Amino acid sequence: MLYQAVRPLLFQLDPESAHLATLSGLKLAHGAGLAGLVAKPVARKPVRAMGLEFPNPLGLAAGLDKHAEYVDALATLGFGFLEVGGVTPRPQPGNPRPRVFRLPAAEAIINRYGFNSVGVDRFTANLKRARYQGILGVNLGKNKDTPLERAAEDYCLSLDSIYPYAHFATINVSSPNTPNLRQLQSEGELGPLLARMHARREDLAQKHGRRVALALKIAPDMDDAAIEAVARTAVKERMDAVIATNTTTSRLGVQGLAHSGEEGGLSGAPLREMSTAVIRKLARALDGAMPIIGVGGIMEAAHARDKLAAGATLLQLYCGLIYRGPQVVADIVNGL
Repeated sequence: MLYQAVRPLLFQLDPESAHLATLSGLKLAHGAGLAGLVAKPVARKPVRAMGLEFPNPLGLAAGLDKHAEYVDALATLGFGFLEVGGVTPRPQPGNPRPRVFRLPAAEAIINRYGFNSVGVDRFTANLKRARYQGILGVNLGKNKDTPLERAAEDYCLSLDSIYPYAHFATINVSSPNTPNLRQLQSEGELGPLLARMHARREDLAQKHGRRVALALKIAPDMDDAAIEAVARTAVKERMDAVIATNTTTSRLGVQGLAHSGEEGGLSGAPLREMSTAVIRKLARALDGAMPIIGVGGIMEAAHARDKLAAGATLLQLYCGLIYRGPQVVADIVNGL
């Protein structure tokens, strides 16, 4: 495959530069009508969830297209849906580089981007230019300097802006790279936040005459009691889905590898079993009340089947693209 030939060259670049080069190359290929060179045909395997009809259950996870600059190009890879962002209300640079690290022996990545964002105004302008007609999600975050007690204001501001262009919005309270953000997952903090988001969504639905689903993205680093509390709160505050999971602060499975001591969230193959275990526990706690979007370490169809068997309805990937290439989308969907 073309990507397998190019990958050694990309892996000689630092990960963030390689990431941008790959996306720019995909955008050029799309513009030239050459997307077929990097993607394979994907079977139609429709799934209904969140009141939406998905052409297949595999989506792009947030974080790969942080600023909604490559929506149309990424749509050519065959995903059943795309999630872009995270976006913050005001522009912010994120953490200083280097902030992304490959661990190829483990098919893993550690990142500490820190919600680098162009801000919601520019992000929304990018969404408005996109021609993609498929299902689009937007991942919402808070600015680093916004205190936790005002976090709901940040999420609501971004929701206001992106609402006309999204099919679902994700309330991201689980990134490990914004100080104290994960405190919002606690029952006392999460309930009021989700209540505010639900109320704002209802107002916007009346204003725009369309309903945008709300998903909650959680961390894998929670005990059983915390997972059950999140499930209770999501049901009580009428969320439409839970995304499980974000990256982990654990280093299980990568000990001793170069860069394993870097700060940030670990994603890729070492996260697979951890995220699947969370999905299984979450599915029991939710008892069918809402769908779960399973993400974490999916590299092939067998991994996707494991997450579906654990209770996921939809799936997302990110690292699989980096280590297996664009053809992984068709390989997984066609293999389900």
